[in-house]
Amino acid sequence: MTGSSALPENRCCVRSVSLPTRSHPLVVKIEEYLSKSKTWEGSSTSKNNTSSAETIQVGLAGLAELYNCVDDFIHLPLIQQVLVNHQHEKSVEEALDESVSILDVCGIARDTFLTMKEGVKDLQSALRRKRGGQSSMRNQTSAYMCLRKKMKKDATKCLAVLKKLNEKNESLILNENHHLAVVVRVLREISSITISIFRCLLSFLSVTEPKRKLVGWSLVAKAMKNKSAVISEKEQEHLNEVELVDVAVHALCRHNSSTSAELERVEIAQTRLKALENTIDRLENGLDCMYRHIIQTRVSILNALNH
Repeated sequence: MTGSSALPENRCCVRSVSLPTRSHPLVVKIEEYLSKSKTWEGSSTSKNNTSSAETIQVGLAGLAELYNCVDDFIHLPLIQQVLVNHQHEKSVEEALDESVSILDVCGIARDTFLTMKEGVKDLQSALRRKRGGQSSMRNQTSAYMCLRKKMKKDATKCLAVLKKLNEKNESLILNENHHLAVVVRVLREISSITISIFRCLLSFLSVTEPKRKLVGWSLVAKAMKNKSAVISEKEQEHLNEVELVDVAVHALCRHNSSTSAELERVEIAQTRLKALENTIDRLENGLDCMYRHIIQTRVSILNALNH
C-alpha cells in the first residue's frame, strides 16, 4: 500500500464507503462485504416474520469474514500510522468505547444462550423421565416459563443498549483528516452491522422485537392466556423454533385431557425441544466466534495506538 491514493476519498455519508478503482485490495474486499451485509439486512426480516435461525447464521458467518478483513486492514502500515498520529481523536476513543458496549452485549447474549440451553435440557430430561406424574411436569414447565420471562427481560435491556448505539452511530458526522475518516468509518460500519445482527439474534431468541407486526408472538400470547387454546398447524408456520417450544410447553399445562392426547403433546414438545437445542448449538457457535473477533479487533486497535 503506497501513498494516499491507496485510500478512498473523504465521504461524510455514514453506511457508505465509496472507493476509487485503484484502492487497496483489502479496502475493496471490505466494501464487498459491506455491500453483502446490506443485502443481508434487507432480507433478514420480512413483513411476515422475524429472522430465521438460518438467516442469522449466514449473517454471523459473513460478519466473521468482515472482521477478518478489518483486522488485516488495521495492520496495514499506513493505517497503523494513521491511528498513532490520531490516537487522541474523539472519534477513535468513541469507536473503542462502542466496542466495549458491543462486547458486553455479546457476553450477555452468550450467557442467555447457555441458560436457555440448560433450561431446554432440564425440560427434555423431565419429559423423558416423567417421574412424579402431572404435578412434576407442571413444575418443570413452570420453571421453563419463568426462565423465558427472565430471558425476555435481559434481551429487552440489551436491545435498548443496541438501539442507542445505533442511533448514535448514524447521527455522527466525520470532519477529521480524510485518512482517519476512512478508518473510523470502517469501524462504524462493522459496528452497525454487528448491532443489526445482534438485534436479530436477541429478537429471535427472546421473541421481543418491538416492531414485529405479525402474528407470531400474538399466537404464543394466545396460548399463554388461554391454556385450552389450540393453534392450528397453519398458524404455527409463522413461528420460529423458540415460539414453537413456547406453544408446546403451554400445551403441556392443559388439564382434563385423555392419556393419548397427553402423550401426543409430550412427543411434540420433545421433538421441538430437540430442534431448538440444535438451533441454539449452531447459533451459540457463531456467537462464540464473534466474541473472539470483537476482542481481536479491539486488541489490534489498542496495539496500534500503543505502538
